[in-house]
Parts: sequence; structure tokens; C-alpha cells
Amino acid sequence: MMNRLRDWHLPLLLAALLTGCSHLGYYAQAISGHLEVMRAAIPISDLIVDPASDPRLRQQLAEVQAIRDFASRELGLPDNDSYRAYADLGRPYVVWNVFAAPEFSLHARRWCLLVVGCVSYRGYYDRRDAEQLAAELRQQGYETFVGGVPAYSTLGYFDDPVLNTFLRFGPLDVARTVFHELAHQLVFVAGDTRFNESFATAVENEGLRRWLARHATPEQRAAFAVQRARKAAFMALLRDYGKRFQALYESPRSLSELRVAKAGLLATLRRDYAGLKVVWGGYAGYDAFFGDDPNNATFASLSLYSELVPAFEVLLARQNHDLPQFYRQVASLAALGDEARQDRLQALLAASGQTRQEPSDVAVGVMEDSLRLADRACSGCPQ
Repeated sequence: MMNRLRDWHLPLLLAALLTGCSHLGYYAQAISGHLEVMRAAIPISDLIVDPASDPRLRQQLAEVQAIRDFASRELGLPDNDSYRAYADLGRPYVVWNVFAAPEFSLHARRWCLLVVGCVSYRGYYDRRDAEQLAAELRQQGYETFVGGVPAYSTLGYFDDPVLNTFLRFGPLDVARTVFHELAHQLVFVAGDTRFNESFATAVENEGLRRWLARHATPEQRAAFAVQRARKAAFMALLRDYGKRFQALYESPRSLSELRVAKAGLLATLRRDYAGLKVVWGGYAGYDAFFGDDPNNATFASLSLYSELVPAFEVLLARQNHDLPQFYRQVASLAALGDEARQDRLQALLAASGQTRQEPSDVAVGVMEDSLRLADRACSGCPQ
């Protein structure tokens, strides 16, 4: 597998992608961690023909090949060496992200990266390092959350491999991951998370719709639709409580009053989620969100993956779902200045019948990795 990256860019790029901090120890773990992933990668074609390969793995990788070919042939996504190799890292996640927020704010602490702009997390390849940072941040008065991440993208600078961390969840998750991450290789605007993630999610959704239409049974498609409806309901619940917490923190109350009111809101959030589970017939796929007591860092980890998806879907519909033409329109948006781009997206969002949340309302998206993990519990979906 070939890495399309000039050698002299290697340390700078990895540090820029995975950190904004000048601490050499952090740079070292970022570089060594990513190189470990790349060294573990073996071409899928070699593993499939190797008689020593596990039969189940060979079957899974054959499905991956079909998904990867579909991505370029049917969706117009980059036809390169990304996701044509496989790496088993021997752990459940490739990195662990650390989020931190003050006791009475949903605004996450941010770290600024040289390539992708400022982000509200810091990633580590070793969970112990992530937990150590979280402990240090708690000593500084922050609430923290450490979340495992099954996949990340190097934006085409490297040939990203398929990882055991998401292969284990079946072809549907492989498809969504490949479609999403390859979309980042097409168009990416440094520092504009809403744009990047909403665009990639729109491509992922369109890709899944086409993949399911081609490869799933009617029963599987129906089960997937049920899971999508559950996810939408859970997102709405979190969005509502994000607004409630934001309003609470902006209210003129004493610290003791804020703590009491915050605990009350968390209790009612749990109660309302329990009500959703009753409506769902006891489905418990989102219980992980409440595994540890959710706090401001948990809400701050709600990535803005979906806020502008309706805007991109309007744009896609206006192109009659012609993906290459859609990509050209998105590239034109990306070339605009920040203000002009946001104005255009706001107009598209209005055309979709939705309105944009203010950036100060952090909880407008979804905890994407947690929600995807819950999606994988869809027993009727293609596996």
C-alpha cells in the first residue's frame, strides 16, 4: 500500500492532524500511533487469497471490497488506495478523544490544529493517556468525558485502512464509514466542522440509501428505518435538553442554586429517556450515554455532524441526486469566504424548512460515535 505523502511533511502533518499542542510527548504519541496503524495494514486482496486467513475474515473483507468498489463506481467518491487494506489493531477503538467543559457551560475547551482548524477534543492512541489528561483537566475544574473512536480520516494524505474497530460491526457500518470518510477527501474546509461533517453525513446517508436499495431485503430496510426514527427521537431529546442547560447556565443564580437545578435537569433527562424506551418497547441502545453520569463535557462532545445535513440534502435534490454535480456545487460553497458560505447554507437550510441553531448551543448535533454504536444494535439491519 502506497502512502501519497512527501516524507518531509510526515511529522508536521501528523502533528497537525492530531494535535495543536507544542508538547513533544503529544507529538510523539500522535506520530507513533498513526504509523502503528499504517504498519499493521495488509492489502485486502492478499488476505482474501491467503489460505491461512480466517474464513470469516475473508468473507468480511470480500464484503468490504464490494462496498469500496460501490463507493467509487456508484457514488463518485475517490478511487484510490484508501480502504483497500485491513489493519487489526487488537483493541476496540483506534483513538480515544478527551472532551472538557466548565461546570456551568456547554462550551468545550478547544485545541487548535494546523490543518483542520480548532476542535473541541484531544485524541490519544492509548486510553491511559486520555484518562490521564482527563484527570488533569478535572483537577483544573473541568468536567470531562473520554470517548472511544472507531475510525478517523487523514483526508487523503494517507491510504486509510479498514480497521477491526469498525469492521466488527458489520457491512452496514463499514459502508457508512467508508462513504463518510471518502467524502472528506473530496471537500474539506479547515475549521468549519459543521460544513465538513454535515456534507460527509449527507453523502453517507445518500450512499446508505443506495446501498440498502441494492443489497437489503424489504424487512431489513424497514428495520433500518425504525432505527433511524429512534435516533431522530434521541437526537431531539438531547437537543432540547442542551437548550435547557444553556438557559440554566445563563440565568442569574448562585452557584449552589445552579448545582441543585443542574442535578434536577439531569434527573428529568433520565426520566424522559426512560419514557422514550417505553415507546420503543424497551429498546436500550442508547443506554451507554447514561452509563457514567452525563455532564457538560458529555454534551460538549455532541459533534455537529447533522446540523446542516438538511441544507446539503436540499442542494442534492436540486441537482436531481446527481452526485458529481452535487460535489461540484459543494466545492463551490467551500471556496466561498466563511460569511458568504454560511449565508448560502442558511438559505438552503431555510428552504428545507429548518432553522439553524446558534453556535453557542453546543448540543445541536449528536454524539456520533455513541449513536453509531447504538445503531449497530439494530438486529434486523444487514450484518
